[in-house]
Amino acid sequence: MRPDHKYILEMIEPDSRVLDLGCGDGELLGLLMEHKNCRAAGIEINEKEIYKCIERGVSVSHGDIDSGLADYSDRSFDYVILNESLQEVLNPDRVIAEALRVGRKAIVGIPNFCNLSARLQIFFLGRVPVTEGLPYKWYNTPNLRFLSIKDFRDFCAERSIVIERECAFNSKSKTLFAHNLFSDIAIFLIRK
Repeated sequence: MRPDHKYILEMIEPDSRVLDLGCGDGELLGLLMEHKNCRAAGIEINEKEIYKCIERGVSVSHGDIDSGLADYSDRSFDYVILNESLQEVLNPDRVIAEALRVGRKAIVGIPNFCNLSARLQIFFLGRVPVTEGLPYKWYNTPNLRFLSIKDFRDFCAERSIVIERECAFNSKSKTLFAHNLFSDIAIFLIRK
């Protein structure tokens, strides 16, 4: 199991209502249904990924999370997940606001574009970094936003969003210190 998925599983209470924005192939939602008995649903824009969700038995809607979540009432879910999808949206401010409107809490996983490997590639090679955690070239990346762990903390502080928990990972395990320097991804549990 991926370390970020394992950590998210640990955070979510059993029998919770969960919405995953940009759920991909539904792997995380499948784990939540199996291990935590969650009532889980996802929203995904990529049709190929939607078919994979359906094969897993995951309830999924075809949609663009940038368009908002008008179909969902306030506090419809216990948790709203944005795991490695925030950097791909046009309006992260709106997406986070909507996630915190329809969910009591949100779990946000972000790739850290300022880890040591990326910094070294920029400094020594003078190129946009390609790493295990950031495997795309500049011309084929789905990423529209390039943020760091510090950037996301600042984003939350500026909007009075409370970070309840935070954990960072490299490709194999939790990072124990200097998260912004040594981590490929960070997971935040946030609330208003």
